[in-house]
Amino acid sequence: MRLGRYGDGLKKLTLPENGLNALFGSYDENIRYLETLLNVRIGARGSEVTIEGDAGDMAAVEGILTDFAELVSEGAAPSSEELRQAFKQIADDRTASLKTFFSKAYRFNPTGRKMVSARTPNQRRYLEALQGHELVFGVGPAGTGKTFLAVAMALHYLWQKKVSRIILTRPAVEAGEKLGFLPGDLQDKVDPYLRPLYDALFDLADPDKISRMLEKRIIEVAPLAFMRGRTLAEAFIILDEAQNTTSEQMKMFLTRIGYGSRVVVTGDATQIDLPAGKLSGLIEATGVLRGIGEIAIVEFTNRDVVRHRLVQLIVQAYDRARQNA
Repeated sequence: MRLGRYGDGLKKLTLPENGLNALFGSYDENIRYLETLLNVRIGARGSEVTIEGDAGDMAAVEGILTDFAELVSEGAAPSSEELRQAFKQIADDRTASLKTFFSKAYRFNPTGRKMVSARTPNQRRYLEALQGHELVFGVGPAGTGKTFLAVAMALHYLWQKKVSRIILTRPAVEAGEKLGFLPGDLQDKVDPYLRPLYDALFDLADPDKISRMLEKRIIEVAPLAFMRGRTLAEAFIILDEAQNTTSEQMKMFLTRIGYGSRVVVTGDATQIDLPAGKLSGLIEATGVLRGIGEIAIVEFTNRDVVRHRLVQLIVQAYDRARQNA
């Protein structure tokens, strides 16, 4: 790649021709998206790319294009969706880069079925924490990938034989509905509360294989009440929707940790469905345990929402309403 400077606020680069189509995307959608994130204008003629705009943003784009040229030369073929995710992360966190986004540390395929990657700086910190700590709290609004990334890492550990089983659990707390009015036995009644965990499993791995593992209880999905009295060793354990645990339930759960296990606790402190006057076990635990080096607490914000764009707007609107109340 060659780089020339054409006066203030304008740069010109030459990129490998075989990578330009992937970089720009259909109808230049990738580059147009990058322009919306940064204060730049990007054009191309043949294999030459010009960048015009704010000096800091131009430097970010230069870094992106330099890394892209290197990735292409190494045989990488990133998709348009992956490139746009990387652009968003770099725009939010200038310490990030295209190369780190596509590195194995932040992009992995837990079961060979679907590639998983960090889409925001906090997601990157979360994945780092999941690999480096035995107990991790992931706290923040809906749509930030807390549960999905934890399930992906659990499957990765299982497939790599670093653990012998996965245990996924949630408190079965009603949000305006009563369990007793649902049809079926106890398992039928609690299954709807555990459905998001099943969805993540089936999305990340072959459904038939997951079904067999569930039958053999290599993967166990159960309400939190079923954890009492157990010691969970050599397992990857995820407690989801932890904002709906009581103080007693959270302490009970955390003291189930056995040798060789990794534990992830996820929740959203703004969506507590406990009875009035009941302290959330998640809020208490993150306060009591903060500062212990062996425990990681990763806090997500509405900037980390990776679902439909409307979800981010909805979360932001509720945050504003709460602040003005």
